[in-house]
Amino acid sequence: MIRRVLAAALAIACVGTAGAGLAAHDGPPFPIVSRLVQGAYEISVWTDPDTTDTQDPGGQFWVILHTGDRAGTVPADTRVQVAIWPLDRDGARRTARAAPVDGNPARQFAALLMDHEGRFGVEVEVSGTLGRAAVTSQVEATYDLRPPPAMLVLYLMPFVVAGGLWLKLIVRRRRAARRPGPAPVTAAKPPTPRGGRLRR
Repeated sequence: MIRRVLAAALAIACVGTAGAGLAAHDGPPFPIVSRLVQGAYEISVWTDPDTTDTQDPGGQFWVILHTGDRAGTVPADTRVQVAIWPLDRDGARRTARAAPVDGNPARQFAALLMDHEGRFGVEVEVSGTLGRAAVTSQVEATYDLRPPPAMLVLYLMPFVVAGGLWLKLIVRRRRAARRPGPAPVTAAKPPTPRGGRLRR
């Protein structure tokens, strides 16, 4: 029975993994622009370019700013705009105004819809008291392989059930081993005749 449960759990996990593959970018954000000085700014851009079929903005962009000489601070009125457009086909240019992270103008975040897998052009424009600057790059958008929490619980459930059955079997075997067995049966001795001697 245990073998059947384990086999079923493995089959369910394999099916679930295959289903998740249909839903592929997997991993943490990574830089596409690193400490590039443009005008009065030093600009870095990190991204997590996830494709979605639900019209959710899965393409995430973090823009990190410093002054070009790193001697000053980024002014509060600094604005950042992020734009993307497909490079592998015709498609509209999408733009989004970035928002400061925790109110910090030197750390800004924007999210845009990436509706198909493939290469996208990326442009980040910065404007404010220190002037204007822009950087461009490219990124490969893919589907996200990471399952949502509810699906992760579903994938793990067969293994939890199989582990519980296995543990139950081990406990049952140990209890059976601790039970005392039946008393040994000894052969009865033949009666001794009177006088202590056997008659032939």
